[in-house]
Amino acid sequence: MSRSSPGVGRVVSIINFIADHPGQSFTLTDIVRALRLSRATCHALLGGLVEAGYLFRASDKSYVLGPALIAMGETAKANFSASQVAQPEMRALADRYDAICALCCLEGYDAVIRDRASAYSHVGHATVRGAHLPLLAQFASVFFVWSSTTDVNAWLDAHEVVPRPEQREAMSKGIDVIRQQGFGVAVRTDDAPGIVSSLEREAGVQMLEKSMVPLFEIDPDADYLPSYVQAPIYDSRRRVPYVIALSGFKSHVTGRELVEIGAAVRETCERLSTFVSRIPPDVV
Repeated sequence: MSRSSPGVGRVVSIINFIADHPGQSFTLTDIVRALRLSRATCHALLGGLVEAGYLFRASDKSYVLGPALIAMGETAKANFSASQVAQPEMRALADRYDAICALCCLEGYDAVIRDRASAYSHVGHATVRGAHLPLLAQFASVFFVWSSTTDVNAWLDAHEVVPRPEQREAMSKGIDVIRQQGFGVAVRTDDAPGIVSSLEREAGVQMLEKSMVPLFEIDPDADYLPSYVQAPIYDSRRRVPYVIALSGFKSHVTGRELVEIGAAVRETCERLSTFVSRIPPDVV
């Protein structure tokens, strides 16, 4: 990864410093001391930022965020769209693996398809945007990766049909796996057509349970028919507002290939997490 120039770093540090202290203003001396910049360099940078409208210099010679930067932030907030940013990433995954890629969120006890991208061979067969699909406990781990045990149990206990002990255990194992490897996998136990993912079936829950199972350990030399590969997108508090789920696989893959697919989905979600959390990539 290329590094920015020192000049850019100093400009960013000034803006971040002032933005990190809302309701306060700072003099040239304050900023020089806080950021350990030379007085001449800092004065020149502040002058340029004021001229661009990114900072405002008050009559007492102190500095606050300027109108251009405020307007820019309001525009970004008004047009914030995880789907817009995720779409090209989802398209790349779908085409690369000849699959269906969905951006999902959790609403109550349903997984909701916010957006999706399909490889050419799947056009017309993917679940429509906005679909609410029942989410079984054993497939819900990805939404609770860093949730407390109290929160997980509260979600499980509030179900109309309380999950069975084995479903709870599977959810717990799934959380541990995703914490360790960054993605979760389920595999088909038969070749039934149309059963591609817990996020893409609106009926036949009992049949779904028999046709797919979470995979907690991947044997690199074994063959698997994946039902889905999914990974979490985190916000700044390590909550999971969105999940990327790759499904619609048509053929068996080796365990090594499955790990490679999982890594690709995880890396995609890591990039999207930097947008959703608004934290630079090297911090997430």
